Amino acid sequence: MQYHLLSIITFLPILGVFIILAMPRKQENLIKIFTLFITGVQLVIAAFIWMHYDYAKGGINDVAGFQFVERLPWIQVSTGLAWLKMVKIDYFVGIDGLSAPMLFLTALVGFIAALSSWNINKSVKGYFALYLLLVAGMMGVFISLDFFLFYIFWELMLLPMYFLIGIWGGPRKEYAAIKFFLYTLLGSIFILMVMIGLYLSVQETVNGSKIFTFNILAMMDPKNFVDGGILSMTNANFRLYAYIGLFVGFAIKIPMFPFHTWLPDAHVEAPTPISVILAGVLLKMGTYGILRFNFTIFPEITYQYAWVIAMFGMINIIYGALCAMAQKDFKKLIAYSSVSHMGFVLLGMASLNSVGISGAVLQMFNHGTITSMLFLCVGVLYDRAHTRGLDDFGGIANQMPIYTGFVIVAFFAAIGLPGLSGFISESFVFLGAFLNVPALGIRIITICSTLGILLGAGYMLWALQRVYLGNLNEKWVTLKDLDAREYAMLIPLAIAVLILGVYPSLMLDIMNSTVNQLVKVLANIH
Repeated sequence: MQYHLLSIITFLPILGVFIILAMPRKQENLIKIFTLFITGVQLVIAAFIWMHYDYAKGGINDVAGFQFVERLPWIQVSTGLAWLKMVKIDYFVGIDGLSAPMLFLTALVGFIAALSSWNINKSVKGYFALYLLLVAGMMGVFISLDFFLFYIFWELMLLPMYFLIGIWGGPRKEYAAIKFFLYTLLGSIFILMVMIGLYLSVQETVNGSKIFTFNILAMMDPKNFVDGGILSMTNANFRLYAYIGLFVGFAIKIPMFPFHTWLPDAHVEAPTPISVILAGVLLKMGTYGILRFNFTIFPEITYQYAWVIAMFGMINIIYGALCAMAQKDFKKLIAYSSVSHMGFVLLGMASLNSVGISGAVLQMFNHGTITSMLFLCVGVLYDRAHTRGLDDFGGIANQMPIYTGFVIVAFFAAIGLPGLSGFISESFVFLGAFLNVPALGIRIITICSTLGILLGAGYMLWALQRVYLGNLNEKWVTLKDLDAREYAMLIPLAIAVLILGVYPSLMLDIMNSTVNQLVKVLANIH
């Protein structure tokens, strides 16, 4: 069975969708327990995969470097054309040092968000069916090694997220859902066009014959690009256009400035569990896509324009922090902090060296746990007070001391306090970016980006002071501290933040071989 673990962990939620749809509508608690069971099994499988992952084996562009690989013929259509005799699409999945951390993050956040969904009482059956469909789509994105399969899972997430925001969201839920849908669909169109262009430009050998392919690993080998193909190695202009198309498609998901405006609206209007999923996992798909596709299929363009990626990273860091500082809505502050912290990922990626890219991938994982914890903390307070205004509170620590302890861990991890996970990843990002010797401009950008650390401390500490410190506002003397379910949500994330703060090798060892291979791919083009 272990040879099919990636398929099981991905399609188990889809099986769960059909089972939930067959359940009686009135069995709300049973539906919730079943969803928690499905996501719990996913988490157990993800932990098993983690424990059996071979750290020494990891290659970004060679199937031998991937683990838990499955490849089966899926779609074969004869065209009758001389130049395109057959359209062949495989079910091709596997994980390496980039996708393994994201797989575990998805399972962890998916389980915790399911636990957070316990308070959902509106159309429970529909909510949890859509939720499991969303989880399946997220899993599929990180395991796909066939571009067509990747695109299906990428699009699969769009529909459930649209309805989860549009039906179970806040007062402006329709606006936020439509905005999210249109932005994401725009990015998907760019990705689709490039995918078709790559398919018609890349061939792999199957049973002695050359056929066009959606195989992502084949696309990473310049020798597989056919002469005269629209994206062949000699067609520099079209390759640049394709690179930009892919980059924009993934940048919308990050979200990178100036494509970020959908995120605050989506976060504010989405229910707390969906905000956790959105910030904890979905944003990482943008940076994962850039690393998996842009960096490996178009390494020469990546090397040439790394300073542009660094520049956008700096803008995200500083602009997002300034916007966060201006917010009066607690949830919107955390949303803009996500924009800022994803800028660190872009900056680390732009370093083009192992230190910076390792820091970027580690930041993707750490940001997923930290920001999930932050949104859960906001949700805990909102469930009790029914307001998110930063100026509406005061002295909450006096009334809810244990809850405030979790808040402090999350806040200081986001700031980058030594001993917590955020410090390690941000340190690697800055160190790697500053080590980018060929590009003095990136060093200057890195120095400017450090302003984001100061601004981050500013808005986080200011929010902590206004909401939790000082004298208790008499309106909140009846608030109760955490219950058992909320402990179960916050403790695993707090443990992850603390462990990776003192022992980051637990994550770095997994990604090391793959990151080194990615750096070699980038280094071989000059």
